Amino acid sequence: MTDQVLHSVKANISWLVEAKKAHYIAVIKTNQPTAHSQLADLPWRDIAGQHTASASGHGRRESRSIKTCAVADELGGIAFPHVRLAIRVHRRRKQSGKHETRESVYAVTSLDAHQASPADLATAIRGHWAVAVENSAHHIRDVTSAEDASTIHTGTAPRAMATLRNLAIGALKTLGVDNIVKTTRAIRDEPQRALPILGITNDPDAYGT
Repeated sequence: MTDQVLHSVKANISWLVEAKKAHYIAVIKTNQPTAHSQLADLPWRDIAGQHTASASGHGRRESRSIKTCAVADELGGIAFPHVRLAIRVHRRRKQSGKHETRESVYAVTSLDAHQASPADLATAIRGHWAVAVENSAHHIRDVTSAEDASTIHTGTAPRAMATLRNLAIGALKTLGVDNIVKTTRAIRDEPQRALPILGITNDPDAYGT
């Protein structure tokens, strides 16, 4: 299934560039092992940092530095269509009272160096992370509802539970809830808070009794 999904992604990107004359930026994850390994093996140590941004808040400090590397087709390129630049973002995060963590994320783009600055690329990739985390129903179901840790695995029960979780998430989003994790925990601790969301009231007169 993963190979089919990746093939579809690459086909869509080829169509985007060739037919629509558009550009793309794609984050390459470890589930794309060939391209990910090619990117990780580029001589990043020999490339100077091109842009760094720092931020702090909510008890943590975070810095992100970006490097780019032109990809030459005659040198073998990268196993991803229409790549012009390889990108590495190195992120350092220090949560209050915890050890610093470091992470390198790789990406590719069809843009040339003169078409987008390192700062522009860093902003786009950071936006990609935000969209992926905030809008992914699977991520919310996993993190908030611990779906991947569920012991329900047989028959149609897993699909039914996923549907119920999606309905709950959809209801909260429809109500304009900004923090689904916080709201879900509040409902877990005080289940009666869910009644208005379901259109249920404790007022007996509402039911004509």
